[in-house]
Order: sequence, then C-alpha cells, then structure tokens
Amino acid sequence: MHDNHINDDNVDILRARIIEEIPHLGTAQNLDKWWLLGTSGCHLCELADQLITQFQAVQPIAYEHVDIADLDESLMMTFATTIPVILTPTKRLDYPFSVMDLQQLLTPQS
Repeated sequence: MHDNHINDDNVDILRARIIEEIPHLGTAQNLDKWWLLGTSGCHLCELADQLITQFQAVQPIAYEHVDIADLDESLMMTFATTIPVILTPTKRLDYPFSVMDLQQLLTPQS
C-alpha cells in the first residue's frame, strides 16, 4: 500500500475514548459511521468535509463531525496537530488525503 498515513493501530481504543467523552457516538447509528475529527475555524477541516461530500457521490458512506474541542484535554491534544482526521470503525487517516485515500479506507485489511 502506498499510503503511509492510513493507520489501523489503536483505532478501537481511540474510538472508545471518544465515545466516553461524546456518548451519542456510541449509539447503533453512529458506531458504523466514519468520524471526521476537526474543530470550528479549521480551514483544512472544511476541505476534508468537501472531499468526503464529493466521495459520497460515488460511495454512500455516512459520517459524523466530531469537534475535538468537546474532548478532554489529553484526547484533544492527541489530534490537535493532525486534524482533520478520519476514524472509520477500523482505520485512521490523517490529512492530507485524497479521494483515492478515502477509497482505500473501504478496502478490507489484508
């Protein structure tokens, strides 16, 4: 795989910690969604949002915005220098990413 910024280490742990801070993300309708981690006023986060919206035209994925300002400080600092970040149920993708990278998130792990 050519993308060294797709990472599946500790995704379960990160998602569990985020659910502790934002309990509605642990509901059945949100568990399978991709989460776009960012914060207000983040220009790159807006670009990432547009990219996902374009991607949805060809892949009907559901995603939820997660504002890192709603997380505890240690968890917020985990993402502060890497946002926007996409967390799928099994993978993490740090910005910058392209539509091709989003497509790879759908590829089962080998």
